[in-house]
Amino acid sequence: MTSDQISQFEKKVIIRNIGPADFAKIIALQHICFPNMIPWKIEQLESHIRIFPEGQICVELDGEIIGSCSSLTVNFDDYLEQHTYSEITDKGYIRNHNPHGGSLYGMEVMVHSDYRRMKIGRRLYEARKRLAEKLNLRGIIVGGRIPGYHKHSDKMTPREYAEEVLQQNIYDPVLTFQMMNGFTLKRIITNYLPDDDDSKNFAALLEWNNIDYKPSNSKTHYKLSFPVRICVIQYMMKKIDSFEEFATQCEHYVDVSADYKSDFAVFPENFTMQLLSFLEERSPSLAIRKLTTFTVQYVELFSELAVKYNVNIIGGSHFVEENNRIYNVGHLFRRDGTIEQQYKLHISPNERKWWGINGGTKLEVFDTDCGKISIQLSSDIEYPEVSRIVAEEGAQIIFVPFCAEDRQAFLRIKYCAQARAIENQVFTVTAGTVGNLTHVDNVDIQYAQSGVYTPADFSFPRDGIAGECSENTETVIMAEVDMEILQRHRKSTDVLTFRDRRTDIYSLQIRS
Repeated sequence: MTSDQISQFEKKVIIRNIGPADFAKIIALQHICFPNMIPWKIEQLESHIRIFPEGQICVELDGEIIGSCSSLTVNFDDYLEQHTYSEITDKGYIRNHNPHGGSLYGMEVMVHSDYRRMKIGRRLYEARKRLAEKLNLRGIIVGGRIPGYHKHSDKMTPREYAEEVLQQNIYDPVLTFQMMNGFTLKRIITNYLPDDDDSKNFAALLEWNNIDYKPSNSKTHYKLSFPVRICVIQYMMKKIDSFEEFATQCEHYVDVSADYKSDFAVFPENFTMQLLSFLEERSPSLAIRKLTTFTVQYVELFSELAVKYNVNIIGGSHFVEENNRIYNVGHLFRRDGTIEQQYKLHISPNERKWWGINGGTKLEVFDTDCGKISIQLSSDIEYPEVSRIVAEEGAQIIFVPFCAEDRQAFLRIKYCAQARAIENQVFTVTAGTVGNLTHVDNVDIQYAQSGVYTPADFSFPRDGIAGECSENTETVIMAEVDMEILQRHRKSTDVLTFRDRRTDIYSLQIRS
């Protein structure tokens, strides 16, 4: 036979990642595989491939999708073993996907009924295993349905049913398949999937271990820490005569924070403008460009202090010149020596008028050894969409370095920081400047009362304030926030402002 004659008998099986063009076919396949269950929504599938495209896999045969699986990575210690499907998948939107999580969590596997016995499910599971190996994950965890249980529920408990399946006395289409693919049963989960009548809402928690897993000592691997101690520095803006004098003042505060075993030391926005008090330049636009020449010294100083004193430093903000444009940039100096930047997004009229500042275009969430954080400079906290997006991406503490010239400007920052803590069930931390710089135009007066704010509920301080400075005084405060309490609070039955958002009728999307 010629190659052309042979080609008519070929069937091309492709295993690949899911894309937007596949959504309609995925939903149609779900209707076939799970006719009595609610299928994916388009916005959920969009969220999957935006957040974790590698974990969304399908099998294509001659242009038709005949199987698919969906996954996310999690730090499973952050969840109860008796979790629900909705909790572990963020209601199917996987915004809780943790890029540094240790385990791949399998949400769903589907195989078209016309293509059973072609090892499609096994191919999907093998693809998941290869992904877990590629990402160096500990393994794969699934909450597996036990769809055959409804036939035996009047005679045995879910555990007894699972044991009979393990002994191969009963065949279950899901549990038997998972056993044959190297998964081990850990326990039975109750109330896992409300519309899974065949499983009577039970599921089997199963695990596959990656024997090639190599524990990472990388500096970029971080874990959740609780409690977290924060030192907020209400910084005095006063005339100095040199960068060395500025460095001495900053080191004093970092030393104080280290003495109290703080995890974070937080400086205010624009506090490096104190350097302008010894520069011979009265024009604000020219002065700000002179200030940018201290960028290297500023970065070296705070990076060294973070490592020397073993404290993560939120380095307030500093003006940076890039491509002849000036940006207001917040810095995270980790105590392991690494550095991150968050450009201020929303520039005030004064910043544009006096200094020609440009707005940043990227919103970041940073991993630290105390959990995920965000830095929002001053007015950025006044835009609720920003905090909602970083909370959806896992931020648990939002740091707000600010600089306010009067009480009204300060109160906007404070009230918005408190609102963001309540809306998103996160901690917010504000740090402002006080004093005055008589030799610097447009930085002549300051007003601040820095603080650490919590959600408003029984688990937290009565007024939602973990700590607060005295007004307009050079000082520091120490406060502790407990990440474990925050995790429980987000799952409580009383206050669910973050979890119960109506994502079926509204959602937010970042464009960069």
